[in-house]
Amino acid sequence: MDFKIGHTWDGFPVQHEPVRVRLHPGDEGVMMCVSAPFFNDPPAPPGEPGQPFNELWDYEVVEAFFLNDVTEQYLEVELCPHGQHLVLLLSGRRKVWKQELALSFQVSRGETKWEGEAYLPWSYFPPNVTKFNAFAIHGSKEKRSYEALYPVPQHELQQGQKPDFHRLEYFKPFSFNTVLGEEWRQPEPDLWPTERPAI
Repeated sequence: MDFKIGHTWDGFPVQHEPVRVRLHPGDEGVMMCVSAPFFNDPPAPPGEPGQPFNELWDYEVVEAFFLNDVTEQYLEVELCPHGQHLVLLLSGRRKVWKQELALSFQVSRGETKWEGEAYLPWSYFPPNVTKFNAFAIHGSKEKRSYEALYPVPQHELQQGQKPDFHRLEYFKPFSFNTVLGEEWRQPEPDLWPTERPAI
């Protein structure tokens, strides 16, 4: 499963080589691979590489969201070219109920490009993932750039609208069955309760 983030959050083509996100599902989980330009802007977060870093979205980052659009339960994974990461479990739009989960994440970085591999266990995914979106952020202050795999359609933009990656209505249909076969069933995730957790 190969995705290319070719547009800004509001639907304009990006002006650089697009960020690529590849997903390789397996028996125990999903390998998420990122290949992206390295802007080095803003500078590295002050957290230790390989560890969770809260509010990583304020830095250079690539994000993937896996949504059950019936329950509005979703997994958010953020990967930084400097090695930090952030995994959030949300139940309802923007309602985080678990965060800073452990992640096996490896980064290789050159002067103009970086690649990362993160292993996401099935327990992190909400039951029955049905929709997906991916995003990339880089730049500082007025040069801050927000990019989306599935952007807000331009005809739906409103005056003064700001980028918001939690507009779940713009996520697109997604199924791991396309690569694992129609008979495959997502393992029951032990982190997620059968009912939506209270926030």
